[in-house]
Amino acid sequence: MKNTSELNSAERRNFLKLAGAGGFTAALVAGAGGLLWSDEASAQTAAEEREREAAADHIMTIATAYVLGASRSYPIMQLDLKENIQNATNGKVYVRLAPGGQLGAGGALAQAVQSGTIQAAQHSLSNFAPFASAVDLINMPYFCGSNQRFTNLVTSSAWKDEVHPKIEASGFKALFYVVIDPRVVAVRKGGAGAVITPSDLSGVKFRVPGSAMLQQYYRMVGANPTPVAWGETPSAIKQGVADALDPSVGALFVFGFKDILSHVTFTQAVPDSQVYSVNLEWFNSLPGDVQEGIEFAGEITAQQNLAKVPAARSYAMAELVKAGVEFHSLSEDQLGEWQDAGGYQRSEWDQFKVELAGSMDVFARLEEAAGTMGRYYVHDA
Repeated sequence: MKNTSELNSAERRNFLKLAGAGGFTAALVAGAGGLLWSDEASAQTAAEEREREAAADHIMTIATAYVLGASRSYPIMQLDLKENIQNATNGKVYVRLAPGGQLGAGGALAQAVQSGTIQAAQHSLSNFAPFASAVDLINMPYFCGSNQRFTNLVTSSAWKDEVHPKIEASGFKALFYVVIDPRVVAVRKGGAGAVITPSDLSGVKFRVPGSAMLQQYYRMVGANPTPVAWGETPSAIKQGVADALDPSVGALFVFGFKDILSHVTFTQAVPDSQVYSVNLEWFNSLPGDVQEGIEFAGEITAQQNLAKVPAARSYAMAELVKAGVEFHSLSEDQLGEWQDAGGYQRSEWDQFKVELAGSMDVFARLEEAAGTMGRYYVHDA
């Protein structure tokens, strides 16, 4: 039996060998499958990937901001999507993965898809908003904050009728929406203590992204919104420049916040949601059967994502608990207090409804869709 250092050495050697031979995706696939320690298994994976690429009629690069192992706590499903696209198109499409921010993250990836530099990418819905402002409706508090309401909304005919044409007018196809979990209220060690009611946020310096809606929401529930760029957020939390922040539990774990937090509360206000977008011109240039295969692969992967959500959350929570973080779930009455203070039903949000949906009638149609159980069930924290 090889010892740990020998295994690590073999894994490094095989990764470099595969990547150096031009098989970067093969190296990633072998690594994700735990096969790099074996010369034979690595070679077999490389051969299979070479054969698939050579046999394909179309090459599709899919870029993400996340490393391949991230789906354990942040179900972004990139390896599943690769496999499903290749299989559902009967091998006519070969997918090259560019994970871990190699080609950028967030808005940069959306721009790369729009320009056709790459064929597809994962990014947040918020990063779609500059291209199709209607998608920013998901940031309206308690409109679709729970996983189920979000899933109901983005799989509804109302969303596809009202929002998808705007996305397509900007040169994108939304392949499928990724459920991660709602944003939470996470408080730093040495900060305000557990946050159960909006009054517990009084005066708390709350790190917010550039979203005008999120800034308004945290003001309405009593916090002091403090805009901080994502890359600077860990040091801002450590140093007390900000006392709290609101990513999902999975994101808090993936981005290394576990040792600097004390309390996390599930307020279910806004989803931490992602999308895989595809360059529409490239997609439309494909034969009909290949288009259908890619769409079916998106549907398969979406259902795998929904099933993965509670497992990913459980893993992230277990790791945060080990680091001393305490979790707080709220009762219906307690959640009602948050919604009363900052929810989308308040008149302060009317301007956003008209601006983003186009009219109050369209917003009402989308609101009905969010509250109507669709075909897909997903677990909520």
